[in-house]
Amino acid sequence: MTADNFAVRSEDRGFEDYLPGAVFEYGNIRVTEAEIIEFARRYDPQYMHVDAEAAARGRFGGLVASGWHTAAVTMRLVVDNFLPKAASLASPGLDELRWLKPVRPGDVLRIRVTVVEATPSRSRPDRGMVRSFVETLNQDGDVVMSMKPMNIIRRRGQP
Repeated sequence: MTADNFAVRSEDRGFEDYLPGAVFEYGNIRVTEAEIIEFARRYDPQYMHVDAEAAARGRFGGLVASGWHTAAVTMRLVVDNFLPKAASLASPGLDELRWLKPVRPGDVLRIRVTVVEATPSRSRPDRGMVRSFVETLNQDGDVVMSMKPMNIIRRRGQP
């Protein structure tokens, strides 16, 4: 499946539209050297993220994006494409966040989202929990990050 395979637009999507086993792909966001440095200076100022010369001598052989920067780009793609615009209620968290390969200047990231489970709430019938597996891929198709988020989504027709 692709983004166009949801039965309804993101603005009208509800819990019922998230079917276990469905796979969606979205992207692309190019990561620039300037963005890597700017993000890292603010949030993760380790040398491999902010100093190209020092990074060239380090274990990655060059500047790499902070894992948190990769997570932020991933979240942008999830919010813009996968989550429903009006029915997304919250997230209690995520499991198994993994940074698998470095993201370098010029990399173009996209996501592949697999709906793992969709369970209606027993105590709150207006919502359900969607568990998914999100993989962030670079332009070569290499998985650079993965995570297993949980999202609480309103059921259709509920206030």
